[in-house]
Amino acid sequence: MDLLASQLLCRVPRVEHGFGTRTSAFEQDGFASLRQIHSARWIAACTPGPAGEGDALITNVPSLGVSIRTADCLPILLADPVKCAVAAVHAGWRGTAARIVAETIGAMQRQYGTRPEDLMVAIGPGIGACCYRVGEDVGRRFGLNGPGFVDLAKENRRQLVETGVPEPQIDVLGFCTFCDGRRFHSFRRDGERAGRMISFIRML
Repeated sequence: MDLLASQLLCRVPRVEHGFGTRTSAFEQDGFASLRQIHSARWIAACTPGPAGEGDALITNVPSLGVSIRTADCLPILLADPVKCAVAAVHAGWRGTAARIVAETIGAMQRQYGTRPEDLMVAIGPGIGACCYRVGEDVGRRFGLNGPGFVDLAKENRRQLVETGVPEPQIDVLGFCTFCDGRRFHSFRRDGERAGRMISFIRML
C-alpha cells in the first residue's frame, strides 16, 4: 500500500497509521468510517463500519481503526498513548473555521480523559497555501481583508497549540495535493473526476 507515514506517529508505541495517496490500494473495510459533511461534528466509534454523519472519529477500542477520506481537505490523525485513544479528523475550510480539531480534542478529554499535552498529532497532505486561493467570504473567516490564500495546515496547527498540544508533538507533512497530481487526488484541480484518499489510525 503506497501510504505516507508521520515520523512522529511512527515513534508512538502500538500505533498504526497511514495517509493515503492516489496509488494506495486501500479500502475502509474493517475500519470505522463517516459520511463526511464538512462540519465540526465528532462521533465516538465502537465498531467497524459506517458510524454516521460527521467529520471526526474518536475511539479507545483496541485495534479499531478510524478512517477518513480526503481530496484537498486535511487529514489529521491524533494519538493519546497515555489513555490509549486515537482520532481521525477531516478538516476542510468549513471544519477548520468551526475549530473541528479543538472540538475533537475536547471530545477525547470528556470521553477518555485525554490531556492535550499527551497528544501526538500529524497533519497529512492537503491543499497548500501556495494553491488555496479563496474568495472574500471565506477569507474573512481566516483573518483576511478580502480574497487571498489560506494556509489550512498552519491554522489547524495554531488551533492545536492553543488547545494545549506542545509544538514539538505536532508533525505537518507539508505535501500539497493540488501541486502534486502524480501522487495525490485534488478536487480543486480535477473537479468531480477526483478520487479520494483514505487515511487511518488505530491503537493496538
